[in-house]
Amino acid sequence: MTIDPAAPAMRLASTGTILHGVSVGEVLGVSTLADARLIAGKRGLDRIVQRLNVMEVPDILAWVKPHELLLTTGYPLRNTPQSLDRLVADLDERGLAALAIKLGRYLDELPEEMVEQADRLGFPLILLPNDVGFDDILNQVLTDILNRQAGLLARAEEAHRALVQIVLAGGGMREVTAEVAGLLDVAVAALDAGGQILASAGDAGQVAALRETCLTVGAPPEQPSPGTRVPSSSIAPVMASDGHHAVVPVVAGGHHHGRIVAFSASGALTPSDIGILERAATVAALVVTKQEAVTAVESKYRADFLRDVLTGRGGTRVAERARAFGWDLERPVSVLVAEIDPDAEERPAQDRMLTAWQSAVRRYDPRGAVAGFSHEVVAVVGAGIDTIRLARDALAAVSDCTFSTGLSRVAGGADLLPGAYGQALKAARVGRQLHGGGAVAHFDELGVYRLLSLVNDTDELHAFVRETLGSLAGDDDVENADLRRTLQVLLETNLNVAETARRLHFHYNTLRYRIGKLERMLGNFTEDAHLRLNLTLALHVLRMRGI
Repeated sequence: MTIDPAAPAMRLASTGTILHGVSVGEVLGVSTLADARLIAGKRGLDRIVQRLNVMEVPDILAWVKPHELLLTTGYPLRNTPQSLDRLVADLDERGLAALAIKLGRYLDELPEEMVEQADRLGFPLILLPNDVGFDDILNQVLTDILNRQAGLLARAEEAHRALVQIVLAGGGMREVTAEVAGLLDVAVAALDAGGQILASAGDAGQVAALRETCLTVGAPPEQPSPGTRVPSSSIAPVMASDGHHAVVPVVAGGHHHGRIVAFSASGALTPSDIGILERAATVAALVVTKQEAVTAVESKYRADFLRDVLTGRGGTRVAERARAFGWDLERPVSVLVAEIDPDAEERPAQDRMLTAWQSAVRRYDPRGAVAGFSHEVVAVVGAGIDTIRLARDALAAVSDCTFSTGLSRVAGGADLLPGAYGQALKAARVGRQLHGGGAVAHFDELGVYRLLSLVNDTDELHAFVRETLGSLAGDDDVENADLRRTLQVLLETNLNVAETARRLHFHYNTLRYRIGKLERMLGNFTEDAHLRLNLTLALHVLRMRGI
């Protein structure tokens, strides 16, 4: 999805509260104000009036509220007409909708500065006819406001019932977007948390425009890690400055699951429309939550089945049951095991790792099997797949934790999968010990470590190390650990004293002294090839400690 430079700029549409009321322009259309005259502030005719108030006391500013239409005869200001221009600024700062005033009784005219100030601020100043009482204005305008609110609430309630019925009937995102498109006569798209379209509905032309110009609006910001709650500031709906585009986040349990995007070509989206989109987002969150619950159950069932197969408890209908999941276990396959490295053992890391492996297996082998266990992910893919590349792609997709991966030999059928699983598991653990976190190791490439890993009696291995290396087997003494390092390099260089001295940065005579000390502790290994073999194997086992 590319960003369209022509896409409209975005701004916050609201804080989630819909402004029910009527505009100042609509107020001027009621019968009691037929003879009223707008004398300033024409740019503010779209300000919303939610309530009315009467100013006949000097300290009215302490009592006014946003979205009020303030009525006055000017009585409190009769002795200070010079302060009227300042009054306009104070009322505008407090968010009032407009000021309606009667002249002739206490004020003969409004100062020119006041009118100019109102025009600059776009604050409507209305001249009321003298023969209309405040009570008539209050009654009629408040009735219109209440009727408007009742109509909006009824519309929202109707939309809510229709959307909830979709969920109760088992519908999904396609039905939700179709319902909203019909209710608002707009194009609607549901996007997942990654910005991909899940469903869209509406007029074909509007849907095309939505895809071309509005999907960039729905592109999510950088996503927090799974399990991180979404801050309330990111839950507010967003609208384009032209009012024709809107985006509402789909949030459940404080977590971001996607967005509902709407586009109207015929007219600007209203606060009431945004309210319905917010209800649609709530219902969409129910759909997502329900689908996640179903997916979790299915994922557990798949994992339990694959675990049974890999441990030899799959039964007699393994291939048939595997086909029901879209897996092909009848062909030659390889097993891959990815184990979370010890410093990243946490549930969110496991979830991200499983997602990465599922995506990688889908790309490389759509018929491959993949499932997550407690601290590992296991994949079974066709023998022709580049398993090394698959494993590295999965590792690269998880940036905040590492896991070590082991690859098995090719298994000729489901009956051989338990053995292949054991190979991959050993390769993952040996690879981590040899190369550190994030290692990718094939069982056939472990060399002598492969043979050592097949010895199940670890106590016997450790006893062999102690018998062969003696006091050099432990790490308690720093000098012994240093001597063990010297022994290892000597064996690696085939007893080349000069090369060993160069690697360890020792003087030649110092190294000769160390060799003598090692032979007194271990025996004459410089002359005994069998002893050198035992020492080499013991050092390998020691390096594999924990396997």
